Amino acid sequence: MPSTALAGIRVLDLSRILAAPLATQLLADFGAEVIKVERPGTGDDSRAYGPPFAPGTDTAAFYLSCNRNKRSVTVNHASTEGQEVLRALAARSDVLVENFRTGTLAKYGLDHESLRALNPRLVYLSVTGFGQTGPYADRPGYDGIFQAMSGMMSVSGHPEEPMKVGVSMIDILTGLYASTAVLAALRHRDATGEGQFIDLSLLDCGLASLSHFAMNYLVSGEVPQRRGNGGYGGIPSQAFPCKDKPIFLVAGNDKQFAAFCAAADRTDLLQDERFATTSARIAHREEILPVLAAILRTRTRDEWLTVLDAHDVPAGPFNEMPEVFADPQIQHRGMLIEVEDPASGQLPMLANPIRFTATPIEGYAPPPALGEHTAEVLTALAGVTDRQLAALRNRGVV
Repeated sequence: MPSTALAGIRVLDLSRILAAPLATQLLADFGAEVIKVERPGTGDDSRAYGPPFAPGTDTAAFYLSCNRNKRSVTVNHASTEGQEVLRALAARSDVLVENFRTGTLAKYGLDHESLRALNPRLVYLSVTGFGQTGPYADRPGYDGIFQAMSGMMSVSGHPEEPMKVGVSMIDILTGLYASTAVLAALRHRDATGEGQFIDLSLLDCGLASLSHFAMNYLVSGEVPQRRGNGGYGGIPSQAFPCKDKPIFLVAGNDKQFAAFCAAADRTDLLQDERFATTSARIAHREEILPVLAAILRTRTRDEWLTVLDAHDVPAGPFNEMPEVFADPQIQHRGMLIEVEDPASGQLPMLANPIRFTATPIEGYAPPPALGEHTAEVLTALAGVTDRQLAALRNRGVV
């Protein structure tokens, strides 16, 4: 049986909500042992972010989205005994991930400098809203705030109204940046024997994700305009209404635009110097878009998708969730999985989209119940005896 990519790596996960838990879930999918530390009694805030809840439970779907393949222990980090337990776990971990406000864990001796003295090989990732430094370092924040502050909302929506991306996009992107950062730090640790501190800011990640939008501004000095469902690449690159339902159509280069013109029986457009090249079409965007819109309204969505596919022109339908999961390509790729959950029965989940050949992701354990693994983890890794565990529970430490 093939090994997992991160077999032998232990992650101490002190994070909650979405960005950092998503990062640790990715590491868990890759085979790392992830120990999720939660507050006794209430656990991760996102357990209550419902409805919807898993059938027969009080665990929100939000929590389920980013906590599979982990073990849950409950420890009160504000208690002296809880801090001792966490230090014992950190001493035997490869990675620690936390998303407390800047400076919080230093009050409890659980900051990077304190734990590095116990474990110099520890990779310590801190995810905060604004980072460890700067005038906003002490501020709290959530995804929508960072979408607004980073400029993401300024380029999303229609010209008359900025719009938040529907999903918590900056949280998700930060989770991806975070897991990549951990993997790079582990590579460095394996080469040098030394861990390091990773300072990751949601605001920074939001700005970095603007990518070519930001670069266009930096090069030209022109503020990007909101274009609704229109893009900034080749023309066309946006949504168009058809006779019945809309499609999203992209002809990102001259070959694809010529193919579209052939599919639409409008090769005359190629003779118009305003539309003959990608640069010309971008420069004359406002002139060509009404022409294309009129063409697309002449057939139904499915008629267009059939003829565009036959001409190798990129296009796709606007799918609601039921259509997404009914799509034959999604089904073929196995993006919907079911795991056996003791609390709710068969639990549907999204699969990890990464396909390894040597170390495939094959096992999916359901997100843990609160404190489900406290006894086995603390007795095995923190040197806690059964008697001590009972005493810690009586005092509300675990």
